[in-house]
Amino acid sequence: MKKCAIGVATVLLFGLTGCLPGGRSTGDLAVTAVDPVRYCGVWYEIARLPTRFEQGLIHVTATYEQQPDGRIKVINRGWKDGELREITGWAREVEPGKGIGEWEVSFFRPFYGKYRILHLADDGSLAMVTSGTRDYLWILARTPAVPEAQLEQVLAMAKQMGFAVDLLEYPQQDAAKTPL
Repeated sequence: MKKCAIGVATVLLFGLTGCLPGGRSTGDLAVTAVDPVRYCGVWYEIARLPTRFEQGLIHVTATYEQQPDGRIKVINRGWKDGELREITGWAREVEPGKGIGEWEVSFFRPFYGKYRILHLADDGSLAMVTSGTRDYLWILARTPAVPEAQLEQVLAMAKQMGFAVDLLEYPQQDAAKTPL
């Protein structure tokens, strides 16, 4: 059974994480060649730093859909305790049209949090994303699994940037069970 909205407290937490003080700022620059249209589509969550709003979620995806007005619809889905959890939000480029991977995302408007793309594979198959602090990190891929060498390379980048890669969680992924 589909369970819409993860809960008001979760929505508030997720929507405001980039707006709240605290956490250690990454200070790392976002990638500078992001085509939002090409970035859109389904991304599978390969790894994440633990968060309260994703605790226990498996088969997690993020779907980005370009809208005619330039905004990007964001649909995050995952399974917990046998139930599909889903939350919808909106993203926008901080500097529209410049290709900078610095976006703002809101799951509870009018509050927007940071969405910073720190790495994007040349072929667009893998991305490393943060909220702007070292407390949040996601490794996303276009497929439910990535080659070990590619994952090790992005983990080394994350570690060099100061992220606690030893704390990363690797949610179960299975294309047949992952909601799209």
